[in-house]
Order: sequence, then C-alpha cells, then structure tokens
Amino acid sequence: MPNAVAEQDLTTPEVLRPWISGVRTLSVSRTEPAEEPFVRLPAAVTKVILRVGADGRRDVLVSGPRVRASYHESKAHVRCVELRLAPGMTRPLLGVSATELVGRTARLEDLPGDTPRRLAAGLRRLDPREAVPYLVETLPELLSSAVDPARTALLRAGVDALSVRPDRAPAQVREVARELAVSERQLRNLFAEGVGVSPKHYARIDRVRTIVTRAGHAPWSQLATVTGYFDQSHMTSDFRALMGVPPRSYFIGRLPALTPCQGMPRF
Repeated sequence: MPNAVAEQDLTTPEVLRPWISGVRTLSVSRTEPAEEPFVRLPAAVTKVILRVGADGRRDVLVSGPRVRASYHESKAHVRCVELRLAPGMTRPLLGVSATELVGRTARLEDLPGDTPRRLAAGLRRLDPREAVPYLVETLPELLSSAVDPARTALLRAGVDALSVRPDRAPAQVREVARELAVSERQLRNLFAEGVGVSPKHYARIDRVRTIVTRAGHAPWSQLATVTGYFDQSHMTSDFRALMGVPPRSYFIGRLPALTPCQGMPRF
C-alpha cells in the first residue's frame, strides 16, 4: 500500500461560526518513514484536536498559538480533526486566556472548568468525522451566555483589518486602533486575551503564512508589496525570524534541524 496523506478543509456549519472559524481533517497512513518533515507553521489561533492513533487510542488536545515554526519527524499513522477557534473564543470555551496557551499543547480535560471536561468526554468517544455534528448539538447550549458580543466584535474587526486580503494589504496597528476608537494599549489587551499574541505579531504571522501559501505564484518583490512589507528585504527578515530560514531556503527544503514534539504538561 502506498504512502497516503489526505487533508481536507470542511465547511463550518452556520450554527458553529460564532465559535469555530474552520474545520480541517487529516489522515496519514504510511508504509515507510517519510523523508519530508512535519512543519508546524506559526499560527495565531487555538485549536481543539481529536486525534486517533494507529492503535485506536483517542486523545482530545488543545494546541495554542505558535509564534514561530517548528520542524518534526512525520507521523506514520494518525487520523484527526482540527477545530480552529474563532478569535475571542478561547476563554469562553476553554476557561483560560489565549495567552496562557501560547506555544503549548495540552489535553483538553486538563484545563480548568467544567466545559473543557464535558467536551473532552463527549469528543473522545467519537470518530473524527462525527465531531462536527456533535458540536452542532452541544456548543450553542454550552456557550450561548458565555460570550461578550461587543468585545468579540471589536476583536474580530481588529483581526480582519490586520489580515492580508485579496483586495488589500493589512492596515498598520495604529490605524486599526484609531478606526476602532480604542487606544493601542486596549487593542493589545484585546489581542492578548482573545488571540494570544500582540496585534503586531498577529500581523507578522498572517503575512508569513500568506507568503507560504502564495510563493511561486508571484515574484518575491510583488509578494512583499501585497502582504504589507516595506520591501523584499523586510519580508525576508520577517520570514527568517518566524520560519528559521529565509524564503528561498524554505522552499527548496533547506530547513532547520528537527526537534522532538513537546510533552503535554498539566494545567
């Protein structure tokens, strides 16, 4: 049987969109070790992951925001579904601020509060394909009264303004604060609680992830412009800081040394 890696972004049901920004499934089945490493890109998002190993063991994990890329040996056999939390939903769903999860992976049931334990118990008994229907039935009841709509709307407007879009480059942090009628300090506090990183670092992560996605479809100088950099040198410096190598090295496979996956400390 040949090596097989299948990834798919699923449509998020309308009823879940206030809390879940995206759903992705991953299935890896290999007959021999993979030569290419598993790359964890920087990500200003918190995920809840239902993972099923080769032995059938199910783990329900929380993966917090990552400020830099990391490189690991590829897994041989695993199936999982990743649920990306929408900005501002970490505390209502997980009982902690996004800042507390930066760079960490933990078992969902180890987080404080009743909601994480209930979700972990419910998700663990499921096949990954059953996770979304389960959440459709449970999340609205669990979280309908746990969200501050005004604060959440303000945070998401800031996230949108600082993100790269097909029709525009991201705004500067000071411009976003002025547009939202808040101070830059208030904006930083909003992002720390609801995203896990500062507005400036959120923008850096989003730009670098855009470069990873769009590389090869446009010259480097054009990519720098559309992603909001001053010039190509600025883009290269940011990419190296977050990815560990400059863009050209990354795309020809000259990557940093592999590191072991970190353990899962208890909260």
